Amino acid sequence: MENKLNYTQRKEKFTTDSDIEIKTCYYQSHTESEEPGKFPFTRGVQADMYRSKLWTMRQYAGFSTAEASNERYHYLLNNGTTGLSVAFDLPTQIGYDSDHSFSEGEVGKAGVAIDSLRDMEILFKGINLEQVTTSMTINATASTLLAMYVALAKKQNADLTKISGTIQNDILKEYAARGTYIYPPKPSMRIITDIFEYCSKEIPKWNTISISGYHIREAGSNAVQELAFTLANGKAYVQAAIEKGLDLNVFAKRLSFFFNAHNNLFEEVAKFRAARRMWAKIIKSLGATDERAMMLRFHTQTGGSTLTAQQPLNNIIRVTTQALSAVLGGTQSLHTNGYDEALALPTEEAARIALRTQQIIALESGVTDTVDPLAGSYFVEALTNEIESRAWEYIEKIETLGGAVAAIEHGYLQDEIARSSYEYQNKIQQSEKIIVGVNKYQINEKPISNLFTVDDSIRTEQIARLQQLKSERKEVVVNNLLNQLEETARNGTNVMPIILNCCENYITLGEIADTLRKVYGEYKA
Repeated sequence: MENKLNYTQRKEKFTTDSDIEIKTCYYQSHTESEEPGKFPFTRGVQADMYRSKLWTMRQYAGFSTAEASNERYHYLLNNGTTGLSVAFDLPTQIGYDSDHSFSEGEVGKAGVAIDSLRDMEILFKGINLEQVTTSMTINATASTLLAMYVALAKKQNADLTKISGTIQNDILKEYAARGTYIYPPKPSMRIITDIFEYCSKEIPKWNTISISGYHIREAGSNAVQELAFTLANGKAYVQAAIEKGLDLNVFAKRLSFFFNAHNNLFEEVAKFRAARRMWAKIIKSLGATDERAMMLRFHTQTGGSTLTAQQPLNNIIRVTTQALSAVLGGTQSLHTNGYDEALALPTEEAARIALRTQQIIALESGVTDTVDPLAGSYFVEALTNEIESRAWEYIEKIETLGGAVAAIEHGYLQDEIARSSYEYQNKIQQSEKIIVGVNKYQINEKPISNLFTVDDSIRTEQIARLQQLKSERKEVVVNNLLNQLEETARNGTNVMPIILNCCENYITLGEIADTLRKVYGEYKA
């Protein structure tokens, strides 16, 4: 049976099950309605959206060793995934090798352990980087993981102008919501703009940042706050790049966003529509003249915090509703969570059902046959306007504080997220907000079996691999390159070329991060 599905070949004519032809787009009138693919992009960034090409079905995966994650990637690709999304373990995210004392108990748990280019080679074994798009959820160490990916592409003799994907590279939301930062805000912003500059010259199809509202929402914000704080952070990155002398009309085309999809279907659709319109206005106000630079392109992941350990099969319905909101809202790529992720990393069965959820929405539901099918709904249009209005109020407040960086340093974003989280949880505890299976319709349940687990022996394997790697290197080369990295970090020139050189010579992620710690210090909340 052929498992690899071709999602790029779409139909020329679309009809309902009753053979009613479906138009590309519907309008209230033929004179004043906004058109998809045109400023301010409320209705979508392409004129025909999913009629010509479906979104990228990208399943977030990474655990244990590079070998184990590579096996899962091949499984997903063979089952119809059209893009990879890499999860890294916590030591990798905060710049510690697996043999560091701080890494004990965490190696391979929240994602895959990547200590060096050798791990990256194993992670993508048998995968042609020219033929797959890869998203990497990495922030503080994004420069190093991107350099390892580029180094691997060069070893494959890939054309660097053809490799495509995304690094999250969004450090501001780490200070506000998630916590996997290393360096203080100013040097972190400097590294990010170095990445912008490097990619624009060397890997032009790469999305240099995925400005994330997802983790802001996971931390407890509401939909309006998620939108406002994400766009405010995005504006801060754009202003930093402009100050560095980069061309807004060029680098803004490689910016992408990452949003959460929660259970309130219409609010989520309206949030996505409002996001496009607001970002287009922000980029235009900053001086962009190319409409393609004003497009907000985004990835969506269904809400991890909405998954319940109670009656976990209910999560399949939650994920379906959330995924539907992302599609109706015009997402460019989508990850659907496994039903068992409130309890453990997803099993292969859970990952397959999550992927099938996207495929059924895409190929059976009919919602992809016309652009922005909820446009013109009195409710959705009013909700889009209301969400936009409230989000602007937040952005104006952030501007009075001096912008997103200053607002984070003042603790404003953190306080607003905490307040919203408390209010939401209180509603659940008071049963003002119903969570099926949690505070209503509970049952006596047997513990779920066959959960996916990662053994602590993974760290032992990683340490042995590191020891072998270091025994094969020339220490004089390693020391020379790390000295060059330190000097580059101090003198303000772009750090990406020297980080790439370090990775190509199998200098580890922890060694690179420690060298930068010497120069930049560490951020203390």
